[in-house]
Amino acid sequence: MYNAKVLEIFKNPKNIGTVKGANGVAKIQNIACGDILKLNIRVSDQGIIEDAKFKAYGGPAIISSGSVAAQLLRGKSIEEAKDISADEILNVLGTLPDEKKYCLDLTEQTIKACIEDYFKKKEKEEFKTNK
Repeated sequence: MYNAKVLEIFKNPKNIGTVKGANGVAKIQNIACGDILKLNIRVSDQGIIEDAKFKAYGGPAIISSGSVAAQLLRGKSIEEAKDISADEILNVLGTLPDEKKYCLDLTEQTIKACIEDYFKKKEKEEFKTNK
């Protein structure tokens, strides 16, 4: 069902937890199956993602996808991070059963929502500073 890489990431996920000083956070749930993915990032003043972590509720597919997403986010510019796709996550994982590929879309949506949250917070902060 799952390949060795997905199972290894599932059994030993990296990047679990909450980023101290996170300035971008998103949590999305798939209502149909109950899987939940939460991502949080800390972006430097230069626009580089210094840290990224995740928390997930669900099985191997969502936990592995969340771990890979956090890994892919770390070190990228916020602009580069916008382009992380479900396909890129799948390339790292190798394969997923067809019935679990929705986890890739959920992960991509969570990345985009996390980045959107960062920009909203940044805009709000800039508004306060320019008052």
